Amino acid sequence: MRSDVSHFKCEIDGGIARISLDRPDRKNPLTFDSYAEMRDWFRDLHYADDVHAVVILPNGGNFSSGGDVHDIIGPLTRMNMKELLAFTRMTGDLVKAMIGCGKPIVSAVDGICAGAGAILAMASDLRVATPEAKVAFLFNRVGLAGCDMGACAILPRIIGQGRASELLYLGRSMSADEGLNWGFFNRVVDAGSLEETAMEFASRIVAGPTFANSMTKTMLAQEWSMTLEQAIEAEAQAQAICMQGNDFRRAYEAFVAKQKPVFEGD
Repeated sequence: MRSDVSHFKCEIDGGIARISLDRPDRKNPLTFDSYAEMRDWFRDLHYADDVHAVVILPNGGNFSSGGDVHDIIGPLTRMNMKELLAFTRMTGDLVKAMIGCGKPIVSAVDGICAGAGAILAMASDLRVATPEAKVAFLFNRVGLAGCDMGACAILPRIIGQGRASELLYLGRSMSADEGLNWGFFNRVVDAGSLEETAMEFASRIVAGPTFANSMTKTMLAQEWSMTLEQAIEAEAQAQAICMQGNDFRRAYEAFVAKQKPVFEGD
């Protein structure tokens, strides 16, 4: 997987990709270029064999302030409908790429996490935060609907319809404590432990059966639109596929030998 990106930071080591937006002086806003490059990077990740988990990190004490006011919001006010729809579809494609990349994503949230930045955290599989984290889906505060980049579909599934409605109608910040109590955050830790905790999640994922983890991510996404009967059948097929893998045999042999299994992702 390529790490030579131009519009965000990326480091790959030990099967984990660590990425972050790289404009800390402006609280890491997204631009047209960073949206598109991250979309393409996550699309390519689906086919990468050297990355099995992603950690999205803050930079300079903030996660992301969302779409850049001068580089995105200003130009959007001068676009026609066709251009606007191309933009909103492109930003939605980033979320679809994150969900469809086949690799679990851990977001480590500190400071400001607003607008499209909140969407990046929302579209991740696991989320860790500091007590200073403030998550705001503030689209209505700029005159837009809260239904941006899948927020009305995904956020209620994480924190519930009523809580999601409050955040999307009011545009207010969700505190770290609220996020933890509502199930948005998996952990809240001090700033000094944030990256370590996120990396621990990622490391445990990478040390596990990575093919099976990818299958879990796929089923978590696909089963949203299935009936219960369809979901049970889909899981039966997915599990049968995993049972043909070598990691299943390795786990059995390790259990018999009273050893810890060493998975290889095949």
